[in-house]
Amino acid sequence: MNENLFASFIAPTILGLPAAVLIILFPPLLIPTSKYLINNRLITTQQWLIKLTSKQMMTMHNTKGRTWSLMLVSLIIFIATTNLLGLLPHSFTPTTQLSMNLAMAFPLWAGAVIMGFRSKIKNALAHFLPQGTPTPLIPMLVIIETISLLIQPMALAVRLTANITAGHLLMHLIGSATLAMSTINLPSTLIIFTILILLTILEIAVALIQAYVFTLLVSLYLHDNT
Repeated sequence: MNENLFASFIAPTILGLPAAVLIILFPPLLIPTSKYLINNRLITTQQWLIKLTSKQMMTMHNTKGRTWSLMLVSLIIFIATTNLLGLLPHSFTPTTQLSMNLAMAFPLWAGAVIMGFRSKIKNALAHFLPQGTPTPLIPMLVIIETISLLIQPMALAVRLTANITAGHLLMHLIGSATLAMSTINLPSTLIIFTILILLTILEIAVALIQAYVFTLLVSLYLHDNT
């Protein structure tokens, strides 16, 4: 109970050197690949899920937008595997770090916006001033639309960070309560432990959903600019 509540969010080190880079590179190693002509059930299921996710995200895009399909599929797989690995005991979740999430969100958002200004600058500029706006409100509306555009990558990063961090903190608190109650009241311990199991199942779902939401929002920003 005396353990620091935020100790699990501190970036780990090995011999004084940051190990976050190695942890970030670890999830892709867990994705199975096949060198055979006929795939096994695991590879077949994996390919089916990738095709289903890619089809759902890319249906609304034109030809130019679909060139991002490989990047978006890689992004959702990376975030999902990283979130799931972070649920293991004594592990570290890189997606709880706002700096890392910003490093993912900002380049993707900037690439989509730059593509929009290069391919259809008139439509991109039209978003700053909706049709039919009264003349006195034009300066204020342009400022508001500009701010809303600039905060999009921050909103992406903060949403992912907040959801993953909140879930981990709640699991840590309930787990600590389970250990504390184990020496006091056994029936209460069983009830709290059941809640912890249900919360763990919920966190697995949240880890996958947040990966999908992050990638889907990037896909929507891309759709608005292609």
